[in-house]
Amino acid sequence: MEYLETGVQWLNGLVWGPLMLVLILGTGLFLTIGLAFMPIRRLGYGFRMLWRGRHGSGEGDITAFNALMTALSATVGTGNIAGVATAVAVGGPGAVFWMWCTALVGMATKYTEAVLAVKYREVDEAGNHVGGPMYYIRNGLGTNWRWLAAAFAVFGALAGFGIGNMVQANSVADVLETNLGIPFWVSGLVMAVLVFAVLIGGIRRIAQVAGKLVPFMAAVYVLGGMAVIVANIGEVPAAFLSIVEQAFTPTAATGGFAGAGVMLAVQMGVARGIFSNEAGLGSAPIAHAAAQTDDPVRQGTVAMLGTFIDTLVICTITALVIVITGAWTDGTTGAALSSAAFGQGLPGFGEWIVSFGLVVFAFTTILGWSVYGERCAEYLFGVKAVMPFRILWVLAIPVGAVVKLSFVWLVADTLNALMAIPNLIALLLLGPVAFRLTREYFRSNG
Repeated sequence: MEYLETGVQWLNGLVWGPLMLVLILGTGLFLTIGLAFMPIRRLGYGFRMLWRGRHGSGEGDITAFNALMTALSATVGTGNIAGVATAVAVGGPGAVFWMWCTALVGMATKYTEAVLAVKYREVDEAGNHVGGPMYYIRNGLGTNWRWLAAAFAVFGALAGFGIGNMVQANSVADVLETNLGIPFWVSGLVMAVLVFAVLIGGIRRIAQVAGKLVPFMAAVYVLGGMAVIVANIGEVPAAFLSIVEQAFTPTAATGGFAGAGVMLAVQMGVARGIFSNEAGLGSAPIAHAAAQTDDPVRQGTVAMLGTFIDTLVICTITALVIVITGAWTDGTTGAALSSAAFGQGLPGFGEWIVSFGLVVFAFTTILGWSVYGERCAEYLFGVKAVMPFRILWVLAIPVGAVVKLSFVWLVADTLNALMAIPNLIALLLLGPVAFRLTREYFRSNG
């Protein structure tokens, strides 16, 4: 086991090394330039399409709004709370700047993923609209690339059980045991029952639940963070200044913080930014492929909002609370750091916002990733694999709640990177298709 763990750690360091970060950022920059910065210029248009997308229009299984909420249910999670805290605790405030950069080019990546997912989607034997990287690789690049599509599906199905299921279940169980004394196994069983009740209704019920839970919890978390920021409004300019300055200069050691160089700030900011918004991993387009829409570009403008909301809004609020309160200098990291920062900003109340946020965000992540894993399994084995997958998914929840997950986390993190590689190759090769569709759409729609 020790040799296996050492081998996985070596592979993880390789696939999440500088080359991967350059590939993800480079792909995002290539797509941003190829789209003539459309995702940034048309941000307002995307929000208008999101508002109109509350009601179905065109072929698909779920509304455009609920497609985004399903994608956000999988991305807004521990990365926004624990991931941001880890980035700042290890890389210093400057890491936040590089998270922003990752998000700005990530909007183009997420947009292109959704455009291709809708364009190359299919209808399966059960009448559901299915799509995602495995389909746009096979249908867009041709039969010679089927092996790459299958590789994505294998990595996606396996990664989900780690990062989208067991790790999330363990986070919820840990929070509930710490704050309320609820045994780990009880939390695991209750979550399994609740998830099963939702999964049995398929993507439509998952989308309905996500469409209600995600906006509510995001609003609660954002309002709590804004309360801390407003209460310390005088510290905000200095916080922004330190974020920008320390993105380009080393961060000195202070308190329990050991100090960080510029490269560490870049690495932590990019890696945690990608972990949070998943731009480039190829997960979100699986949800957007099911959207009721009559044009791939229209759904793409909705999809790109996921990266904006996840990183440029929610992650930024977490980061500002941590920097403003000075909690990042105490030597704490992860969710404990976010909880401490909110607790300092809103004494007696802030910790509960983080705890409640972690529970709900992690629960919705389990739901969102179930869609991704299910679609990957269906691509590999057909519709007959859906029900066995759902049963295995539910059974993995109580297991994840009670076991130590350091190795599971490591394997899942490695599989996430292996998911990204086939997807990024496809985005680079099929990017010109998205560029052409975008030009034609806005030429006709202004």
